[in-house]
Amino acid sequence: MQTVRLFRIVAIAEAISWLLLIVATVVKYSADAPLGVHIMGPTHGVLFLGYVFLALDVRGRLDWSRRRTLIVLAESIVPGGGFVAARTTRADEAVAA
Repeated sequence: MQTVRLFRIVAIAEAISWLLLIVATVVKYSADAPLGVHIMGPTHGVLFLGYVFLALDVRGRLDWSRRRTLIVLAESIVPGGGFVAARTTRADEAVAA
């Protein structure tokens, strides 16, 4: 279940990076300081892709339904949704064990 644990870690990192990217975007346009976006944009992009690929891998390991998979993928779009995904995946893992 190392993949499931890795997914939870990436989900939390993705959620944090998403929130930091929003803050960096506000700073960019309010204080004319684009450096945060230049750093957080690619960082969040890599974490987002990792989240999606790991979610599709974990789907088979935890026997998620199509609906559950779509919910987990949708949670990556909502700022902070990775926190919810990590928590519910932990519950799914406990049930599967």
